[in-house]
Amino acid sequence: MHLLVTRPEPDGERTAAQLRARGHDVRLAPLLRIEAVADADLGGGPFAAILLTSANGARALATHLRRDELLELPVLAVGRSSADAARAAGFADTVSADGDGGDLARLAAACFAGSGRSLLYLSGEDRARDLAGELAVQGLAVRTVVIYRAVKAQNLTPEALAALGGGGIDGVLHFSRRSVETYLDCAAELLDRALKPIHFCLSARAAEPLKAAGAAVIRVAPRPDEDALMELVGRA
Repeated sequence: MHLLVTRPEPDGERTAAQLRARGHDVRLAPLLRIEAVADADLGGGPFAAILLTSANGARALATHLRRDELLELPVLAVGRSSADAARAAGFADTVSADGDGGDLARLAAACFAGSGRSLLYLSGEDRARDLAGELAVQGLAVRTVVIYRAVKAQNLTPEALAALGGGGIDGVLHFSRRSVETYLDCAAELLDRALKPIHFCLSARAAEPLKAAGAAVIRVAPRPDEDALMELVGRA
């Protein structure tokens, strides 16, 4: 298949490499740029653990001035990709919830409910759910700190526009609702053609703007992780 990957770097290139290894022709068109918030105020703590819902949070923490003082804390990550990024940042005690934000909340509650201790949630500027609110119901105090932001692209790459306009894209991989919204904005002048490929989405929430725009073929991964999305593409 001729595929377009809209994921931000460095994850986009990794995804593209996996797809190419499976025999697909892949174009990259990152629609978000991840920026670390260098002066993010992590607070005084003490914290029992760090919560991560994205590998981007781990990468931003890796460059934060206070990283070293947090290295002994356990990390609860939403999935394997975020857990791997935390380990790469130097955090040895890392556990993956292998799911979505709800699975992470349940893991945190199972580990710390009733302990009276606080958790540090390192998040992006745009959040799909109120993780702190969900855990407050379990009696857990969570400090939410925005440690990275996703900046929207203003345009698709000329190569991606030409391929979409000429019908040269069979499928588009979408990893977040925000990137889907950016895709639709950037492809506004050729929207009919941009909606024609198969749209492979990491979650139902990411797929919603595509449904509203009238995309004919949308396929949603059964689990919100990259492996599940790859399996979805393989079955197309």
